[in-house]
Amino acid sequence: MKNGFKMTICLLKSKIHRAVVTGASLDYEGSLTIASDLAERVGLLPYEKILVGNMGNGERFETYVIYGTRGSGVIELNGATAHLGKIGDRLTIMSYAWIDAREASSHKPSVILLDEANTVIRA
Repeated sequence: MKNGFKMTICLLKSKIHRAVVTGASLDYEGSLTIASDLAERVGLLPYEKILVGNMGNGERFETYVIYGTRGSGVIELNGATAHLGKIGDRLTIMSYAWIDAREASSHKPSVILLDEANTVIRA
């Protein structure tokens, strides 16, 4: 603590790397549907804010998580986000957290890497 103020720093909390878009639903509330087992594996909660990068077209957007069917591998763009990608695109899905600066050096994010079927190949 410096001058009585607690300092925090924003660090990567969760990351799903190379997720393949399996669907897009324009006529749905805005969000990203993620198979619940994948979301839980990296600690993403329903309605948690996420930053998504589309490796296919360079788009980056913020939205929130909706849990999809466990074990389905679903990664679905919903609402306006359906305009920002297409089935088969690869996404990087990230969330961040404010961490006490003293704890930042020991912080490790939860990260998984997926294959073309959205199966975890590395954690």
